[in-house]
Amino acid sequence: MTAVLFDVPGPRGVARNRLAGVLGSAVVLGVLGYVLYRFYDTGQFEGRLWSWLQYEQIQRDLIKALSSTLRAFAAGAVLALAFGAVFAAGRLSEHGWLRLPSVLVVEFFRAIPLLILIFLFYYGLPSAGVKMTPFMALVLGLMLYNGSVLAEVFRAGILSLPRGQSEAAYALGMRKTQVMTLVLLPQALRAMLPAIISQLVVLLKDTALGFLITYYELLRYAQNIGGSFQFGRPLIPVFIVVSSIYITLCLLLTWLATYLESRNRRSKRIPAGRGPTELAPEQPPLVIIPAGDATL
Repeated sequence: MTAVLFDVPGPRGVARNRLAGVLGSAVVLGVLGYVLYRFYDTGQFEGRLWSWLQYEQIQRDLIKALSSTLRAFAAGAVLALAFGAVFAAGRLSEHGWLRLPSVLVVEFFRAIPLLILIFLFYYGLPSAGVKMTPFMALVLGLMLYNGSVLAEVFRAGILSLPRGQSEAAYALGMRKTQVMTLVLLPQALRAMLPAIISQLVVLLKDTALGFLITYYELLRYAQNIGGSFQFGRPLIPVFIVVSSIYITLCLLLTWLATYLESRNRRSKRIPAGRGPTELAPEQPPLVIIPAGDATL
């Protein structure tokens, strides 16, 4: 028995995989335990290094930094999804004057590192007379880079559908816009959803690059508090807290993807009860009584 990309392992292969999994888990746990021991040995869990969390003003500033991160993520995600949808449609167009520019734009911005784009918008455009705030520079960079990646995700998802789907829709007299929005996209979204959520997780983590252009977000706030001599320079405790926040946000996005995928699966199932192919209960034959006959 074979799978799509590899042969299904036999009993010995399963045993080897389990052994490798156990050994790998033991190595990871060992490294994690050693790191925690070093933190404990160097006094990183002492109360004085965590006392900054007790101050109400610091809690408010932390929430403010978190809201700035979420604001950049929300704006970048919406614009990247719109950018990806538009240029994916352009790449799938039958008109060369739309397809060629779309290919050039997507390949160009996908090839440039995100940090260079952010620096270009924040430091380059003002020298050309275009005013740019840190928020705008960060969001534009996130939109162009991640939108280009999402454009390829959308295009690949649509092209993965069987040609018969679109051919049947055209045979019914649908226009290309109707075929795309009513037939292809609803089916392709199910296949594209994991890749879309994965790219949004990348976009969320990329908001941390905003600290390089003085955007007030979680990482920049962590840098300020971690270097404070008032609290004993709690670099490691601060970054543990900030990392936990990022991990929680990424897990929430993953949970959202899992929830939407399970909801899609439930909506495709036939509801309990009589299915569409279940026959109706057999009816008794109809008896016609001749006129004047009083007996059955």
